Amino acid sequence: MIHASRFRTTLILTIPILLLTACQKDDDPVIPNEEELITTLILTMAPSGGGDPVIWSFRDLDGDGGQNPVIVTEPLSVNTEYSTTIQLLNETETPAEDITEEVRMEQEEHQFFYVASAGTDLISVYNDQDANGNPVGLQTTISTGTAGSGTLTVTLIHLPDKTAPGVAVGLPDQAGGETDIEVVFDVEIIQ
Repeated sequence: MIHASRFRTTLILTIPILLLTACQKDDDPVIPNEEELITTLILTMAPSGGGDPVIWSFRDLDGDGGQNPVIVTEPLSVNTEYSTTIQLLNETETPAEDITEEVRMEQEEHQFFYVASAGTDLISVYNDQDANGNPVGLQTTISTGTAGSGTLTVTLIHLPDKTAPGVAVGLPDQAGGETDIEVVFDVEIIQ
């Protein structure tokens, strides 16, 4: 049997605690950035002088671990400009989800970087900009020089500092942000 005085004491102590916690304003909830799964990256490079496009692709349908990704490249021609577009897909869904559209819609929050290894005679120039005039990299021009081989690292960074030194010309070192995908393609430039 509960005594009335003990019940009143418990009630008197409980009510202020309930009122204090009920009246406290919660901070706005943090909405996490929902990262999309990117299983596939496709570079389509159309030679400016005409001819068949060169298509490079990266596919990793089981994600990190498991089986190795499948990376396909074709040789590039010497002294050629390629009008290049990039496409990102999530091929674990049917039909495949086109992640490229999300990047296009959130251009201020994304930037692709195209970095050739030392000695690889290949440069890239951005052909698209976000609403603030900063590069995005969904469309680029890739130009080759002399014959040779090396690598091209393609990186998509989410929330880069687009005003940091070198970022506007495609140097990711000071971009910060988070890497959404990074692919190293073997490059062969032939006569």
